[in-house]
Amino acid sequence: MTHPLTMPAPEAEVVQRDAATKALVLAAAERLFALEGFQNVSVRDITAAAKVNLASVNYHFGSKDALLFEIFRRRTAELNRERARMLHEAANRHDGKPTVRAILGALFAPPLRWSAKDHARRISVQFIIRARSEGTAAMREALSTDVSHLRRFADALIAARPNLPAEEVYWRLHFSLGMIHNNRFAEFDRLHVLSGGATRESDIEALLERMVDFAEAGFLA
Repeated sequence: MTHPLTMPAPEAEVVQRDAATKALVLAAAERLFALEGFQNVSVRDITAAAKVNLASVNYHFGSKDALLFEIFRRRTAELNRERARMLHEAANRHDGKPTVRAILGALFAPPLRWSAKDHARRISVQFIIRARSEGTAAMREALSTDVSHLRRFADALIAARPNLPAEEVYWRLHFSLGMIHNNRFAEFDRLHVLSGGATRESDIEALLERMVDFAEAGFLA
């Protein structure tokens, strides 16, 4: 493929303009889908918010569902790269044998930190949360069968707890993942009411410590 910098000026301008339009559509769609829900947002809503031509979604992505999956694919890949990086760093710190706590920290920290009010990826977390309940057939298929990003965590946990049967490690990892998936903003609101105002989820690092404490105890029991 010819690089835009080596193309004739008019052709390079078209490539750059198309890339800019695609980026505008992706950003507008992610925000609208995250805030309003997948079914409540139309192609017209997206192109109006992005200030681009109505045909841009079909031209660049093929359909609304394909656009949804592209956002999902990009964000989950980014999230899982961050998790993999943290797990690799934990392995380096522990001479190739990360502790249960370090492994769980690498698994939990990226989505929790993305959910902070001042984080650039807060909308992305909301989008991913919606994908679990409102996702397209392609998203549901990916969520149920693409476990490659979890394999490294399962393997690390099995190595860190060699006296536990592998089956038990898988179950405890499954329960730990449930804590991440249940961290919806509405669930925090309900907990706040239940606790009479005692709980605060705004301190992300404190929340991370609580989650790791709880999950680590489950693996060490």
